[in-house]
Amino acid sequence: MRRAPALSFLLVTVFLDMLGLGLIVPILPALLTAVTADASSAVLWSGLMGSTFGLLQFVVSPLLGRLSDRYGRRPVLLASLTCLGVDWLAHATAPGPWPLLAFHALAGACAGTYTVVNAYIADIAEPDRRAGAYGSIGAAFGLGFVAGPTIGGLLGAVDVRLPFFAAATLSLANVAYGWFVLPESRPGDRTTRLTLRTANPIGAIAAVLRRPVLGRLAYAHLCADVARMIHQSTWAFFLTYRFAWDTTRVGLVLAAGALAGVVFQARAVGPVVRLLGEKRTAVTGSLVGAASLLGTAFVTEPWLLYVLVAVGVLGSVAGAAAQSWVSRSVRPDEQGAVQGALTGIGALAETVVPVTAGAAFGWLLAYAPPGLIFVAAAGCAALSALLLARTPDARPVPLR
Repeated sequence: MRRAPALSFLLVTVFLDMLGLGLIVPILPALLTAVTADASSAVLWSGLMGSTFGLLQFVVSPLLGRLSDRYGRRPVLLASLTCLGVDWLAHATAPGPWPLLAFHALAGACAGTYTVVNAYIADIAEPDRRAGAYGSIGAAFGLGFVAGPTIGGLLGAVDVRLPFFAAATLSLANVAYGWFVLPESRPGDRTTRLTLRTANPIGAIAAVLRRPVLGRLAYAHLCADVARMIHQSTWAFFLTYRFAWDTTRVGLVLAAGALAGVVFQARAVGPVVRLLGEKRTAVTGSLVGAASLLGTAFVTEPWLLYVLVAVGVLGSVAGAAAQSWVSRSVRPDEQGAVQGALTGIGALAETVVPVTAGAAFGWLLAYAPPGLIFVAAAGCAALSALLLARTPDARPVPLR
């Protein structure tokens, strides 16, 4: 691994990005209720803001990736972080729902930092160490996911807008930190084409899907994202239905699983990939994840649920291994473009799946066993494993 200070900055960036998003989760309903003066309107605005965030991330992420190929990773990353910090500050002072919606859409547009971080990792990490680096990024992501809602709830109890000021302060402080410690990982290439066809999300994703190896990896990535979003969108509701757990117990189990995932990804992903290789690790991890989801569909005892959560943690190796595999299948001058397309695919899943899965789960509650929603998630994870297993290794070929 080259440039250890750069990796430290990337880990802090991902942690703070997720922390900033997590800070606002527990207080957004209260803030929307305060600015709309109506609880039912607040629910509608919350759903609209979530969908708009994902839509703008889908639209802008491929552009940010292409810009990082053309102008370098450092300026694009620092500019996105600055935009995000200013945007959280605007959230804190927004007087009504329409400005909040506009600022949240801008936050989605600025949330492509994950795209540039993944491209930066591909630049600085040696191929045999890349999966471990992506595992560390996943651990930082998970740690921010655990810490954000907790801190946001505490700050929101003091003042409903305080978490937004905290998120802005952390983001802008990280920009200052990066200004001094973050070197450029790869000088920009002004010959990289920046056209409407190459930078729009549909064109960027289509260019990736046209390539035989990379296309299969992208479809596998989409299936894994759909499985993950189905699980995230319905898991807490399912436990409340199946075991009559209160929110405290659900939150504790969720936090424990996330923390276990943080430790596992930080410490185990690199050694496992060096032992099995990227492909076998990705396939095995996806199958293990599918088994965990399938078991959840039919779980009847709380102790068995804890076992399934632990199995799901083991399956988390798949994401980092597949990400490393993708980066190895791409030329250095188009890492940003490909990572942007993959981020766009993930954002599309995050926009569509929660609404669809929520509606399906509600229907199942009334007419069928609700655990079937996890059978569907397990099927998506198994399909991801099948696509990975049928994907050969190949040398990078240029995007067209």
